[in-house]
Amino acid sequence: MAITLVNPSGLPEIDVYHQVSIASGSKLVFIAGQVAWDADGVTVGEGDLAAQVEQSYLNVGTALAGIGASFDDVAKLTVYVVDWTPDKMPLFLEGVARASAKLGVTPVPPGTLLGVAALDIPEHLVEVEATAVVD
Repeated sequence: MAITLVNPSGLPEIDVYHQVSIASGSKLVFIAGQVAWDADGVTVGEGDLAAQVEQSYLNVGTALAGIGASFDDVAKLTVYVVDWTPDKMPLFLEGVARASAKLGVTPVPPGTLLGVAALDIPEHLVEVEATAVVD
């Protein structure tokens, strides 16, 4: 495994991610932002943030698996959420939990969550991109 996740002393421990990742692999992999499309390009969970978060994370998992990697290799996630407000956090976490159950891993690398005005099409509420390091 090329990634070691840590929460350094003096920084808050956050349940849903680690503060730092240490990458020691030899290949840097950038996964394009994944939205809530199924394999046929149909939006999953229109109007349902939790369902779209789940599908977006599953799509990142599929992209990683396609190159022989997993969430264990992810150094950082960036998540974009349309019209983000803190009251949406429970729905966001529900989607992450559902994806985690299906993936068999909790994706907790360092991450950034950004509120945005819009994504590629009006139906998409969330987009998740990943940076991974593999040997």
